[in-house]
Amino acid sequence: MAEFKLVISNPKNGLSVQKEAKEQAARSLIGLKLGDKIIGDMVGLPGFELEIKGGSDYCGFPMRKDLPGVGRKKILAVSGVGFKKAERGIRQRKTVCGNTIHERTAQINLSVVKEGKENIFADADKKKSENKAAKEAKKKEATAKKEETKQA
Repeated sequence: MAEFKLVISNPKNGLSVQKEAKEQAARSLIGLKLGDKIIGDMVGLPGFELEIKGGSDYCGFPMRKDLPGVGRKKILAVSGVGFKKAERGIRQRKTVCGNTIHERTAQINLSVVKEGKENIFADADKKKSENKAAKEAKKKEATAKKEETKQA
């Protein structure tokens, strides 16, 4: 029984939302590769067009676009997904997954290419504005404390 966590991001406003793909929707994604475009109806988002950008397997190993297949491989990474460059010229052996979605994939990262009528990012936008307001209030409070200590 395949089940995926979908992370859908909108590059226009920087917001993302998580959804679950179960049974029918999950089976329709198996076999697709990174970079493929899908219709939103497949995952319950009518009118949307999404592109598969990445993902990870059940152990957290990231998928790499340049590695064909479904299995894990240990590659000598110079840059890219799954590798954090420490210094110039450093190469490191890293375990990564292939570029094809399979049953053992846990998370799939999708990017919105074309938006539908429904606003799925409304909750994320509301949360973002609340966080921004709380941050500004905290900042004002800190500056007020600074001024208070200067006067004393």
